[in-house]
Amino acid sequence: MTNLDPNPELIDFNAPNNSEGLSAGFEEKRGTDYIVEVLEPREVPLGGPRAMTVQRTIPQRARSLIGAWCFLDYFGPDDVMQSGGMQVPRHPHTGLATVSWLFEGRVDHVDSAGNWALVRPGEVNLMSAGYGITHSEHSSADTTTLHGVQLWYAFPEKHRFVAPHLDQHRAATVRGPGWEAKVAIGSLLGVTSPVETYSPLSAAEISLEPNTSLEIDVPAEHEHGLLAIECTANFNGALIEQNHLGYLGTGVTKLEVSSGDTPIRVMLIGGEPLKEDIVMWWNFVGRSHEEIALWRERYQSEMGFEAAPDDSPLAGHELGEPIAGPLLDKLMPSTYPEGTNFPQYGQFPPNEPAPLPAPALPTVAMKPRQNPPTVARRKED
Repeated sequence: MTNLDPNPELIDFNAPNNSEGLSAGFEEKRGTDYIVEVLEPREVPLGGPRAMTVQRTIPQRARSLIGAWCFLDYFGPDDVMQSGGMQVPRHPHTGLATVSWLFEGRVDHVDSAGNWALVRPGEVNLMSAGYGITHSEHSSADTTTLHGVQLWYAFPEKHRFVAPHLDQHRAATVRGPGWEAKVAIGSLLGVTSPVETYSPLSAAEISLEPNTSLEIDVPAEHEHGLLAIECTANFNGALIEQNHLGYLGTGVTKLEVSSGDTPIRVMLIGGEPLKEDIVMWWNFVGRSHEEIALWRERYQSEMGFEAAPDDSPLAGHELGEPIAGPLLDKLMPSTYPEGTNFPQYGQFPPNEPAPLPAPALPTVAMKPRQNPPTVARRKED
């Protein structure tokens, strides 16, 4: 999934230590032992006259990272006949991985690393962008209802420029009295996903029958977020309303999720704090304004939207469309000045819809995001 906002929002992420001065979309609730931060979703249309609308809980002013997770969109249940479903043409990513997780429906994924995948409910689809990838996502022709989440996580410095690749895995289901869970990423509830990540992370879909409580042992060095999916959930003694995200910082070793008189479904995410400041704009995660501007410039020139700079293998060539054919064959052994493979955003199968152009860069320099403190606060603090 891409951020289709033609004017991606710039926010000062130097958030204060508590709720003072934060937007109305942030609330602190007193849980059993700790203060639980609650982040309110904001609606973001995915574009087009019958656009799907997603509920985005991170990033936002109050908290831009949970572990290395830097982006969480929740969508559906969406009537594809009404919205047109997910129709996201070719678009780029750099410096991050995307994780698609569906509750209902199916999505066709095509990428420039040579992968085609059908994303199904209960299967994790993790695409590592590394130095650069392009991909498209379209709900399948037989999908009538689309429902799921997509997450991104920011790569740590030493792994930012790995080769792009795709991992798929059908998650095992673990069950207990009144509950079941599918562990997509990391280790939870005695289950470890084989999907590898470049930061210690976790993600799981958890369902509880009415009047059920589930205790989950977690590492003290991880922070966690809990998304209440079409329900109200109790998270360590704090009520998390429908489609809101509850947050608990590091230092907590036991999470408790509870239901009331109706069944609930939640998405639990977590990980070690990244401890690196990031610049995140459109579909790129970098470390500076200059990096983001460079990646946008290369994408635009490789897709034929703008002229290439003088230091590009494409300098002097006017494309008008994505690079392909004999010219691509001729330039393939080339690299960019710092050694990145050309084309940075890869090749795509023929006869695919035209790629998305990148939005214009902001008129002010983008600054790194600095996440607020990640240590959980006890009620009495």
